[in-house]
Amino acid sequence: MYRFVLFDLDGTLTDSREGIFNSVRYSLDKLGRPCPPYETLLRFVGPPLYDSFERYCGMDAQESHRAVNVFRERYETIGWAENKAAPGMVELMRCLKEQGRTLAVASSKPERSVVPIVEKFGFQPYLDAACGSDGKSEAKTDVIRKAFARLGIDGERQKQTVMVGDRKYDVEGAEECGIPCIGVTFFDFAPPGELEASSAVAVCATAEELKAVLLRETD
Repeated sequence: MYRFVLFDLDGTLTDSREGIFNSVRYSLDKLGRPCPPYETLLRFVGPPLYDSFERYCGMDAQESHRAVNVFRERYETIGWAENKAAPGMVELMRCLKEQGRTLAVASSKPERSVVPIVEKFGFQPYLDAACGSDGKSEAKTDVIRKAFARLGIDGERQKQTVMVGDRKYDVEGAEECGIPCIGVTFFDFAPPGELEASSAVAVCATAEELKAVLLRETD
């Protein structure tokens, strides 16, 4: 039984594409760079921004850091609220909490952005921790381990823990931390087949499917 459930944020608990897309466009415009097509902008949802600006916009590490700083000028004032809860996820959290599960967010997004988002969209009452990165060097594995520390997860508790995320970075980060990951495709931010190829233990298209997987663990 998964008694400890860690959730990714962007693409898992919320549809954050509007705020991210607008902030990426803002950053590229400020730096005099062309904006990539919609299909490429989708790839910005989930992974660390530094990697995305380098991979999809051909930036070196120095320019990527500038792009991220400019992105945050807009995202941390306006973009974070251009967001909405994923259908059924607040209700799923409520159900899991009523069963005595321990819930947390483990997001690569800076923690200073994670906290107001989970508060605004109704997740905060069901969370035992809301963990994000330091916004500088922390990877997904660092954030998951941060959640472990805050929830007191080690030994037997780690065997009862699962990650839920929408990209291969969630699956790979969970694997490095010794826990499984359930993939979700609520908004199709990941390329087709990415989660299966990354060895997610299940892939769910809706909150109801995810609920069925998590509740099945009690049988």
